Amino acid sequence: MRRNILALYLIKLSKWFSLVMPIIVLFYEKHGLGLQDVFILKSVYSVAAVALEIPSGYLADVWGRRKCLIYGCFLFFGGYLCYSFTSTFHAFLIAEILLGVGQTLVNGADSALLYDTTLHYKKEELYLRYEGRITMIGNFAEAIAGIFGGLLAAYSLRFPFYIQAVIAFSGIPAALALKEFNIKNKIQNPVSEIIRIIKYSLITNRPLCYNIMFSGIIGAATLTMAWLVQPLLMHLETPTSYYGVIWTVLNLTVGFAALYSDRVDRYFGLKKMGILILSVIIGGYVALAFNLTYAGLAILFIFYIFRGFATPILKGYINQMTFSEMRATVLSIRNFIIRLMFAAIAPFIGWLNDIYSLQIALLSSAVILFIPGAIFLGLQLKYTSAKQQ
Repeated sequence: MRRNILALYLIKLSKWFSLVMPIIVLFYEKHGLGLQDVFILKSVYSVAAVALEIPSGYLADVWGRRKCLIYGCFLFFGGYLCYSFTSTFHAFLIAEILLGVGQTLVNGADSALLYDTTLHYKKEELYLRYEGRITMIGNFAEAIAGIFGGLLAAYSLRFPFYIQAVIAFSGIPAALALKEFNIKNKIQNPVSEIIRIIKYSLITNRPLCYNIMFSGIIGAATLTMAWLVQPLLMHLETPTSYYGVIWTVLNLTVGFAALYSDRVDRYFGLKKMGILILSVIIGGYVALAFNLTYAGLAILFIFYIFRGFATPILKGYINQMTFSEMRATVLSIRNFIIRLMFAAIAPFIGWLNDIYSLQIALLSSAVILFIPGAIFLGLQLKYTSAKQQ
């Protein structure tokens, strides 16, 4: 058990020790890209992830979580190699596709293997704790990397990408060290089997559907906000050397929150937790829109606390409601919802920022994300109340 846990920690580090995230918008701007172009690139990443998200989850169920993690780490490394030695929009598109496919192969497979590991050793009650720790490690890694990324960028905006490629490579030996526990199914008719799991997850099992959709919407909301942090800092004319520090504080916040996510979930329970997550995440957009000053960073701080709570808690609900033989596929459906929503709204939000203002972009995001979020949370709470009667 220990070997798998440590290997999953290292894979998380290789993906999340991101030297480039705090300065990537500046990097794009140096190469002549606007925010709309940036969001187009990130939409391409999401489309690449969306196209293979569910099939890759099914592949992890029938082919093996370990194999998917190995190939995902290889592709992730290739994406940063491409970024390191290219300078054009079209080359960046190729890099984003490699990163998107690599991320897709890892998503779902990592959480599914973690759950299978705890299940194998009859410690499944510890899953949420380990999921919280892995989320914490990822955000701590991104936070610490933010400091170095900002310092390296002050020397050269290209240099962080060279180091990032080396870090991405470190995930490959970690993936090779993993041990598989899931008993793989025989592939007979992949398309019909994927359709069956999708139908079960989104139609047959209504409570699971409500949880997947709500988790996906919240994931899309936090992802969109993450890409609006740098435009906010640019709006405030923040010195480049401070980008890494601010990024570090925000991600440390997510990490600490994730560490205590199991305790918070036990204290509030499913109903109150869902309402709190939706209220704070959507409310954060609105509050920030009317506080586009350095005081707005306090709003981001609260937003990121609940981002840290939301990821492990909502994934934990989904894991509890599904079966091992389809777990990676079901988690991939959640990731599919996140990426699909982001790919759909990100270019529009970027366009609103470029043509109108960051305030309009934030308020529009709040409206777009609140409506479906409230609907699925309401359905989830209605079902829970009916079951308790």
